[in-house]
Parts: sequence; structure tokens; C-alpha cells
Amino acid sequence: HSARRHRLRRRWRAAARLSALRSRDYRPQSAADSGAIRAVALDYIEGWYAGDAARMARALHPELAKRIVAGSDLRHMTADQLIAATRNGGGRNTPAASQRKDVRILDVFRGTASVRVDAADWVDYMQVARWNGEWKIINVLWEMRAGR
Repeated sequence: HSARRHRLRRRWRAAARLSALRSRDYRPQSAADSGAIRAVALDYIEGWYAGDAARMARALHPELAKRIVAGSDLRHMTADQLIAATRNGGGRNTPAASQRKDVRILDVFRGTASVRVDAADWVDYMQVARWNGEWKIINVLWEMRAGR
């Protein structure tokens, strides 16, 4: 019985250690994280509508990749190109009543998140990450709304 008890204790300890490791890997989404993720998405879309390049830049990782599939082409935009487009007017001509900026956080795991932004003329699917202590938009895959 002593050998059996010893094996059971070892298994129990191993299971307890594994459980502790798993609980450290998973950190539930905090209210602060949710707020910061939402703020980054709003900096992006509200910065676009306002033509506020500084606000757009604050939201983006410097190596951002923004892409759209157009027919058989994959069009790509960098952070610098998106910031320049914002500086050059961005969505300033979009009437305030038409400026959709619906943000939905789809998923958060540790330092990464998936976010959907519904804008006036398109929908963005964003991958956001905590980078140097701040949430930044890393990737955006987007699609124009029908008829746009």
C-alpha cells in the first residue's frame, strides 16, 4: 500500500503543478484591458474620420499590415501609408451622421485580441497585441460594404 500511496501522491502533485502552470498561462480579460483595446480601436476609426494622424499613429504598431482582397489581388497598406492617408484628410468628408464606429472585442487571450470595427463604408477585422506595455493594432483585414 505504501508504494501505491506514493504513486498516487506523485500523480496528484504532478496534476497540481500542471494545473498551476495552466492557470498562469490563461489570464482572463480585465476591465482595464477591455478599455484599452476599445480605446485603440476608437483611436484608429475616430482618428480616420477626424483626419488626426497623431491619433491614428498612436493606435498602430509601426509594422502594421492592413490588407484587402480585391478580386484576385491582395492590396496592402503599411502603418506609414495609413498615417499619411489620415493626415491627407482620411475620412473627414464622411458626414458625422454616417460615421459608424461600432467596436466589438471578439476574443482576448493574454496579450492578444481580435476586434471587429464596423465603419461607414467597410468592416475591419483587427489583431491587436500588447506591445511595450500598450495595446497596438498589428494586422487589419478589411472588406468594403456592398455597393461601396
